[in-house]
Amino acid sequence: MSEHPQLLHTVLDAPDVRGEAEFWRELLGLVYRPGDEVPDGADDADWLVLTQPDGRRCLAIQEVEQLPASRWPEPGHPAGSHLDTTVPSRAALDAVHERVLALGGELRLDRTDDPDEPLLAYASPAGHVFCVFVA
Repeated sequence: MSEHPQLLHTVLDAPDVRGEAEFWRELLGLVYRPGDEVPDGADDADWLVLTQPDGRRCLAIQEVEQLPASRWPEPGHPAGSHLDTTVPSRAALDAVHERVLALGGELRLDRTDDPDEPLLAYASPAGHVFCVFVA
């Protein structure tokens, strides 16, 4: 038996659980854990889990009444934490940019002129900061 805890998934807070889950599901190509799919009728989900297609857990979204607005990258307003994602090329970065905006993400920082590590930083609809960089 391991003495070390194992990371299960990252949990993100959101006032609109389904909306935030849909953003990440569409952006990252994730799927809902069985039983968490979009229902036919009313949706009162307060906790949803997103997995990789093979079933490995990735993200969970939990309901909160309100979430303070993130002001990162304004000086004096750290993100606290953020998610890093990668794409294989500058062309892929440009394509992801359009997708993020179409899904309701907000561009927060454009560092595409960095020759060593071009990146774009965004906030999700609930305000969670994430980066997409070429690696």
